[in-house]
Amino acid sequence: MANVVVVGAQWGDEGKGKIVDWLSERADIVVRFQGGHNAGHTLVIDGKIYKLALLPSGVVRPGKLSVIGNGVVVDPWHLVAEIEGIRKLGIDISPDQLKVAENATLILPLHRELDQLREEAAAAQKIGTTGRGIGPAYEDKVGRRAIRVQDLRNLHNLGPKIDRLLVHHNALRRGLGKPEIEKEVLIRELSEISPKILPYIDTVWETLDRARKAGKRILFEGAQGALLDVDHGTYPYVTSSNTIAGQAAAGSGLGPSALSYVLGLAKAYTTRVGSGPFPTELLGPDGEPDEIGRLLGERGKEFGVNTGRRRRCGWFDAVLVRQIVRVAGINGIALTKLDILDALPEIKVCVAYELDGKRIDRLPAGMNEQARVKPIYETFEGWTESTQGARSWANLPAQAVKYVRHIEELIECPVTLLSTSPERDDTILMKDPFQD
Repeated sequence: MANVVVVGAQWGDEGKGKIVDWLSERADIVVRFQGGHNAGHTLVIDGKIYKLALLPSGVVRPGKLSVIGNGVVVDPWHLVAEIEGIRKLGIDISPDQLKVAENATLILPLHRELDQLREEAAAAQKIGTTGRGIGPAYEDKVGRRAIRVQDLRNLHNLGPKIDRLLVHHNALRRGLGKPEIEKEVLIRELSEISPKILPYIDTVWETLDRARKAGKRILFEGAQGALLDVDHGTYPYVTSSNTIAGQAAAGSGLGPSALSYVLGLAKAYTTRVGSGPFPTELLGPDGEPDEIGRLLGERGKEFGVNTGRRRRCGWFDAVLVRQIVRVAGINGIALTKLDILDALPEIKVCVAYELDGKRIDRLPAGMNEQARVKPIYETFEGWTESTQGARSWANLPAQAVKYVRHIEELIECPVTLLSTSPERDDTILMKDPFQD
């Protein structure tokens, strides 16, 4: 049996929640392997809406094991609140159903505050973070001063680690004109939250290794899109972790040989939240969304699940998706929100860029060059019939089929799954990723 990695092939918000939930019916275990609670997933199941951020999408399915891997940064206060919120919707989450890696890094209140202070100080140079402490927590992880999930078991021995952490953070706070963090306050906060987290702590790599050897199907769920990858994305307007498929191995504790199939998710158009380059963004002369940009945003309900921030909208960018297909080793694409393009008289697709008068077929790595690229478009005839809720190719208008098939050619990757509404079952499957 195959183990499947699901990653976003754009800037996130591609509909991973629905697709992972849909695939989790075929899986035994669902694993989050990077990111934090900054990337929301919306699941619509039998008309009921579930909004998740840190919890893997598999939690809404009974009998599935959900795992938060070591590559994730965990805000324990948010995790407890999210578990309690899902329980109120009738989904019970017990330690038998949810495991949190003991070697995952914790997001602390000081991380959240530092994140927000930096964005405020940056003014026009803001990165566009969610202000939830994800970046500062990853910095502490790499700086080898992080407090980890396993440390909640030994709070009485935590003093020296807290001292090392606060030497760094209090220096930053003094520079920003903010009062220092008191060691005793932080230890007290951790002491209050730890009993609610301890039951879920697990040696995740070992649990997953046993499951793999037993032939269990494992689904690896990424958070942000691959274009936000700290190495391969539109740096510095990226997240603080690796979001491409290779991170599924490092962020879970299973070796890369356990990853059988990589499914990339892409919208039939493109969106982005926050700052950074966006070659196909649909803007008017005033710098605000033009008529089609507003239409896509309204139809697609393009607002952040957790933050409420309006997403920037643009035409499908085949250059970027093709680049991510190669970098992330994507085997097949799940194309989502095709129905949002219904009834448009014409649809454009970016097939190349122009940079300083030259045609190029990739996004440059440099920030200045990224800001200067101009899209080169092909224009397609739209379709008048609705694609919403279609569950087979026969239900799709001919022009919609042509659009999908040409996208396959442009990105050099097959579309193996097509989503035509937020509902779980409004999905057309061409290849089951779990069939290796």
